[in-house]
Amino acid sequence: MTLSEAKAVLRIDTDDNDALVQSLCNALPDYIEVTTGMTETQQASEPLVKTVSGFLLILWYYSDHADDVKLQRTIDNLLKCITFKVDRTGNDDQSADA
Repeated sequence: MTLSEAKAVLRIDTDDNDALVQSLCNALPDYIEVTTGMTETQQASEPLVKTVSGFLLILWYYSDHADDVKLQRTIDNLLKCITFKVDRTGNDDQSADA
C-alpha cells in the first residue's frame, strides 16, 4: 500500500504523520505473511489483502478507536480467508512441483 493510499484510507490530509503512516505501511506485508503464510508476491494479486491492509492501518493508527473489537474480528476473519486460500493454493503448487 502506498503512502497516498494509506492516507486516503485513514482520511489524513496533512503530512505531519507521514513517517508513522509509512512505517505502518511497511509493516503490512510482513504481518500478513506471518499471519497467513501468503508471500509478498502472492499478496500483490490477492484483492482481500488490500482490504485487510486498510483495516489493519485503521486499527494500528487509531489505537483508541471505539469499534476495535468489531474491527479486530473483521480483520481476523479476512486473515482466515486469506490463509485458507494460501493453504488451498499451496497444496496445488506442491503437487505440481512433485
